[in-house]
Amino acid sequence: MQNNELKDKIIRNIYIGMSNNMLSNNDLIDIIETSGSYLNLMTISDYSKHNKISYNGAKHFREQLELFGVKFIIDND
Repeated sequence: MQNNELKDKIIRNIYIGMSNNMLSNNDLIDIIETSGSYLNLMTISDYSKHNKISYNGAKHFREQLELFGVKFIIDND
């Protein structure tokens, strides 16, 4: 199975689960938290504190991603 097929199945199953009340909001939060832990997703502030660099250093020299109106850094290399 190709990666896009798997991703599409996961998204479709989440949609079906939420539409049919098979998944709760808490279940969806668990999915988001698990995904975030695999990405090692951190806000710029948390990333800079964790890596002992300045906020501006993290902001200007690390790739950022915006989710839900908040900027994050992915550090899972």
